[in-house]
Amino acid sequence: MNIIEKRIKSIRNEIKIIAKKYGCDTNRIRLVAVSKNKPIELIQYAILAGQKEFGENYVKEGVEKIYFFSKNYKLIWHFIGQLQSNKSRLVAEYFDWCHTIDCTKIIHRLNVQRPPNLSPLNVLIQVNIDGEKNKGGIASNQIFSLAKIIKSCINLQLRGIMCIPTIETNFNKQIINFVKIFKLFKELQYSYSSVDTLSLGMSHDMIAAIAAGSNLLRIGTAIFGSR
Repeated sequence: MNIIEKRIKSIRNEIKIIAKKYGCDTNRIRLVAVSKNKPIELIQYAILAGQKEFGENYVKEGVEKIYFFSKNYKLIWHFIGQLQSNKSRLVAEYFDWCHTIDCTKIIHRLNVQRPPNLSPLNVLIQVNIDGEKNKGGIASNQIFSLAKIIKSCINLQLRGIMCIPTIETNFNKQIINFVKIFKLFKELQYSYSSVDTLSLGMSHDMIAAIAAGSNLLRIGTAIFGSR
């Protein structure tokens, strides 16, 4: 068993333990392996360990990996980086998910550029819960206006919310912010039946994310090691 396989097995076991502790359904928690800047070889090890979902931050790098692995594997690819409008076509054509929807322009471009032979692109609205100027995402009071626009697009499927909170190492402080995000997610879910995904939690705050109700974890360092 290689180191990547050991790490994935360990993380999946940890997810089960945390979920049980906080009364969450383990089967509903998805693990996305963040493979940005990681070589093909390491991703291959993750695939052999049973990992099927991967997250990429950079469009060109992601497309190259998608093309490479599409020859032999059926994987699910998530775009989790900030999306520039001049690269939206590649995300629309190659990725299965886009987590970082935060403006009308990108919504319309993705909708028009999604090939008709593909299923609708799964999208998440990125929320900037802390109001950080150097971070993507919209304010919480803009969620429903953006959701309405997404729902009018036939080639997009609104699936939920994504958030990257300010890095905090204290569990109690993490959970305060995460509960706020979960409440926003439930409000959106109440209004739209397609909403089923809260993308929240990374290697350093996975426990608090699960405790707060996240059902999609974006884990990179704990799987592939530090950059």
